[in-house]
Amino acid sequence: MKYMIMMYGSQQDYDMLSGQPTDGSAWSAEDVAAMHGFMESWNTELVKSGEFVDAQGLSEPVHARRIELKDGVPVVTDGPYPETQEVLAGYTIVECESFDRATEIAARLTNTPHPENADLGREWYVDVRPILDGIGDLEI
Repeated sequence: MKYMIMMYGSQQDYDMLSGQPTDGSAWSAEDVAAMHGFMESWNTELVKSGEFVDAQGLSEPVHARRIELKDGVPVVTDGPYPETQEVLAGYTIVECESFDRATEIAARLTNTPHPENADLGREWYVDVRPILDGIGDLEI
């Protein structure tokens, strides 16, 4: 079965990663390199095990657009959205034998390097969800 591992971030996270100082602290080039090295190793292990399907990072929230239907008319709002602190920052799709295995893979992300002085005052998490093959997979 396929599972999507969803990683979240905020505009502040993107700013820190690009070296811009924020309320937290900017990441140094070395910090960013360590994080990218970790992610590359994590993905490479998944490729070698045959569990890797796809992975993509998403641009920062400032480049997002939300389309809502209001009174029967589509309304477009440019991001970032003040009511939303965190957004989907990227995802990895794995194909493995069980939900437990997908969870084990995702849990390894807790070892992702970050600067010691990074403001991690918020809760860190990733989500893991099964990918449906079709309507028949829905539990009703």
